Formats: sequence, C-alpha cells, structure tokens
Amino acid sequence: MAQRAHLSAALPESIAVIRPGNPALAEELRRGGCRVVEAAEAEAGMGVALRAAVAATPDARGWVVALADMPWLPLELVRAVALTITTPDTIAAPWRDGQRGHPVGFGAAWREELLKLDGDEGARALLKTQPVTRILTEDEGAFRDVDLPGDLT
Repeated sequence: MAQRAHLSAALPESIAVIRPGNPALAEELRRGGCRVVEAAEAEAGMGVALRAAVAATPDARGWVVALADMPWLPLELVRAVALTITTPDTIAAPWRDGQRGHPVGFGAAWREELLKLDGDEGARALLKTQPVTRILTEDEGAFRDVDLPGDLT
C-alpha cells in the first residue's frame, strides 16, 4: 500500500501539500484519500509546506506530519502518533536508540508556532527546544527514507 493510502487509512482527513502545476499527482493523491492543498510557496521547503497544511486546517486538534519520501511508515505507527496527541501541548514522535523518527505529531497549542515556519527546516527547531513524547519503536520504516532511486530496493 502506498504511503498516501496508509495516511488516509490511519487519518481519514489527511492533507497532501504539493506545488501547483502537477494535476496527475494531485489526482493520484485524491484517489488515495488525501485532500490536496496546492501551495506555490512550498517550493521553498518543508517549513512552508507544513505552514500551508496548518493554515488549511484552522479547527484541527493537532497535526501528524509525515514526509512523502518515507514510504515504509507503518499504519500502526501513524495511528500511534495521532493517538498520543492527548493534550493541546503534546509533541509526539517515534524513537529508537536516541534517534527521533517520523511521523511527528503536534497538538493544537503549537498552531501559532507552526504558522511561523519558513524555509526547508520544517519544525526541527521546535523539536529541539520542546519536550517530545517518545513512542518507542523498532520499526525501520520510521527512520528510512528515499533520497535516490536505489533507496527503493
């Protein structure tokens, strides 16, 4: 199952932020159950894309941030992160051997901070300065991404 289908199965209101001008990708994501948000400024990086998703969901109780280059995220781990957001100030993430993985969850209290994001760093600075509820896992999918085509094998 593709990641987009995993996300929408675990989180039925999943949003995919993409750059405009790719109708085939937008349609594929919609077929997978995602709401598509096109954001021209997403070209600037992860922080801007995350900001666009948060802005598009003003009434959300929280957000689970998953990266498109991590197709091995297990459905159960996505759900575990979402279920760990039990208070507005919760930040939650998978953890193994001192390393934070993905996806990362943010409670609603972090909305204003997430709306300030810019550039390609995403919420990394926030994760370094705030307590993170650790979800212990041995699943490699929380730490493995695709940088080159050979990474898919």
